[in-house]
Amino acid sequence: MKRRDFVAATAATGVMLSMPRFVQALGQGFSSHVPDRPFLSWFNVDEAMMRKVMAELTAHGADTADLYFEHNRGNTIAMEDGIVSKASSWIEQGVGLRVVVGDQTGYAYTEDLSLDAMLKAARTAAAIARGGKATPPRHFNPGRVGDMYRIAVPWSEVQIADKLDRVRKLESLARARDSAVKKVTINWSDYEQQVVIATLDGRMVADYRPMTRLWCTVVAEKQGEQQSNSANLSGRYGMDHYTDERLQALAKKAVDRTLVLFDARRPVAGEMPVLLAAGASGILLHEAIGHGMEADFNRKGTSIYSDMLNKKVANPEVTIVDQGTLPYERGALNYDDEGNPARRNLLVEKGILRGYLHDSISARHYKVPPGGSGRRESYRHAPMPRMTCTFMENGSSSREEMIASMKKGIVAETYTNGQVSIGAGDFTFYIKNGWLVENGRITAPLKDCNIIGNGPQVLRDITLVGGDSHMDTGGWTCGKNGQSVPVSLGMPSVLVSKMTVGGEHAG
Repeated sequence: MKRRDFVAATAATGVMLSMPRFVQALGQGFSSHVPDRPFLSWFNVDEAMMRKVMAELTAHGADTADLYFEHNRGNTIAMEDGIVSKASSWIEQGVGLRVVVGDQTGYAYTEDLSLDAMLKAARTAAAIARGGKATPPRHFNPGRVGDMYRIAVPWSEVQIADKLDRVRKLESLARARDSAVKKVTINWSDYEQQVVIATLDGRMVADYRPMTRLWCTVVAEKQGEQQSNSANLSGRYGMDHYTDERLQALAKKAVDRTLVLFDARRPVAGEMPVLLAAGASGILLHEAIGHGMEADFNRKGTSIYSDMLNKKVANPEVTIVDQGTLPYERGALNYDDEGNPARRNLLVEKGILRGYLHDSISARHYKVPPGGSGRRESYRHAPMPRMTCTFMENGSSSREEMIASMKKGIVAETYTNGQVSIGAGDFTFYIKNGWLVENGRITAPLKDCNIIGNGPQVLRDITLVGGDSHMDTGGWTCGKNGQSVPVSLGMPSVLVSKMTVGGEHAG
């Protein structure tokens, strides 16, 4: 089962302005405050309409059903060499209607929020899944308003001039760091989402979800040789997050990552110890291990972890968590896309596999509570089990101790391309920045090499876990079954006893 290139964040391209007729008619601005009646305030839909649509959706029976209302607004800016080269603004809105009977799922969506259009979509979804009788709720009970990512000013109220000021500032800071910098490209995006979810059991939750990302790409030249690298900053933040200090740090990271490549060399290929650096190495944790712990793959028996619950899968130093309740993280959620509260899900505890990531369907199959992990790309898609903020907890070793223990090996620090087979966990990751370790010391920066291995085997081959765990600040986006969702990832420094490293052949 092959996956596309591993989780990545793509810069904005093209110029687009899309404002469907129903959104123009609605004419409502965004607010980070969740109103008392979000159906009516955000979507001009009242509770009586909801009851009628839910009754039509479950007319042929249902184990569960939900209505997922969504309103999105976004903006992007691309600046190359001080000139705005691309920009886009867009608005979209719609509702997804889902009914589940056993293993049957009926799904339909509409961008027209009139009662007639929603009833028609409900009948389409209901025709697919048929079962026992279902009783729609007499009313919907609102859930509490979450506080994982409240911001002072919604992005729709931030002026374009203020955004351009931050973009130009970052471009100037990157250029000023070194005379070797010849080209700087800045990509900006801000995005906000209003969601209301109503369920067959009468629950109703509303959420305002902001998102932003700022990306700096640098091309440097020395003696006719060019190198390029980048750094980005993303999360569920407001405009006030982009302070001068953070812009300075982002420019420094992008330039430093680029300039070090002029002195970098390829390692000799072969099997050797690999130190996975703290932070961005969480990409390996996410791709080669985390996906195998999503419950739908285990229900179908396609994951290597399908029969390993409560069995040892790693060194006792290893504890892996997926937690959507990390404030302002890119993958954070107050509620998942089925209306269940996000939570901390313990996947591996001291080397023992303790659980999977569940949506409501898999939770019912495994007879466990919903895990707050049901996610969807938009109202056009049905939810499925997905990661949110995935990380490994701290261990007891130090990075220095790990390096000192290596006679010959590498440190893998940042990554660009990769490929993973989810079922078996086989992977290849290209290392953009890394370090050569010889006789317990870092001796040179690395370039043009990759690491090849198997995720479950890497878990078993971890010998030391550091105490420097942190989340990477980059704009990671995860793809699965044609759907993309924002995620966060991180880990401490980890020493893997052996991994295949692709590089130069020994002379």
